Amino acid sequence: MGRNHEVTKEQPLLNAEGNINEPGWARKQVWRYNRNAIKAPAFRIKEWDYYLVMGQGFAAAFTVSDDGYIGLQSVSFLQWGDLNRQVTRSQINGFPMGSMKLPKDSSEGITYFKDKDLRIRFDALCGERRIRCVYEDFADGKPLKCDIRLAQPEMDSMVIATPWDKAGHFYYNQKINTMRASGYVIFGDKRFELDPKTDFGTLDWGRGVWTYDNTWYWGSGNADIDGHSFGFNIGYGFGNTKAASENALFYDGKLHKLDDVEFHIPEDSYMKPWKFTSSDGRFEADFTPVMDREANMDFKVIISDQHQVFGRINGKAVLDDSTVIEMKDMMCFAEKVHNKY
Repeated sequence: MGRNHEVTKEQPLLNAEGNINEPGWARKQVWRYNRNAIKAPAFRIKEWDYYLVMGQGFAAAFTVSDDGYIGLQSVSFLQWGDLNRQVTRSQINGFPMGSMKLPKDSSEGITYFKDKDLRIRFDALCGERRIRCVYEDFADGKPLKCDIRLAQPEMDSMVIATPWDKAGHFYYNQKINTMRASGYVIFGDKRFELDPKTDFGTLDWGRGVWTYDNTWYWGSGNADIDGHSFGFNIGYGFGNTKAASENALFYDGKLHKLDDVEFHIPEDSYMKPWKFTSSDGRFEADFTPVMDREANMDFKVIISDQHQVFGRINGKAVLDDSTVIEMKDMMCFAEKVHNKY
């Protein structure tokens, strides 16, 4: 099995021992996830759906997660330009351990959470996705509300199934880029409109059993370039990636696979310029930070140090046919996250 092994055969994700049948990457969910096939205890299973939607000068992110002994439901709203501000609010619920019944497949079903302050719902529909949310006291006593639709015609996605270096532990993940966004976000008394000509959403859908202490890097961006949808997904730190990385480009709905991409982050500040370099020379770029969505949590046993940095990327991305895509002041994000959980 070579590096960047593409899996095309539909099959169960896990074998009888709870390990991945065929590690690698795919353009769609060829692996079938079955929670009952997992050999780890329920409190170690992690399941999440995360959407990021970026408009002109603003972004909104929504997380529904069941991480075994903790559930973390989160909403973020960010603005840059004349008014740089960010708000992240989260609800923590103890020991969901599968009771949230998150879908076993990203292409169908409803992801839902509700309490007295937060109502959040994701629907996977035919050809599109819908995000609805009401967060009553989001910031300064003002609510956040949204109704967003993400177009998903027939298109490739980045799906990866990789093991951790520990039996029964695995990372199963799908990133769907370049979904054109429409709808709105209302924060307080202001309404932010999404235009599918310029605005996009991304889905990060994950299921797995992780080791306790992890550091990962992830970057993602989407743009309309002369009427063509373009996006990228880069990252590492998600288990043993000998079989495949999750680095990819997307152009008009087709995936172009990359090899390794490295993040060069200044040691003294996340807000100084970064660089991205690639082993195959197909992703070379400079990244100028605009905002660091920093989040820290320390409950001794559960520790999280997150830096999701939004900014503008300039550089080149090379498709499979050697076409060079110029990324010019493309708004995106890149992050480094260290978790113990």
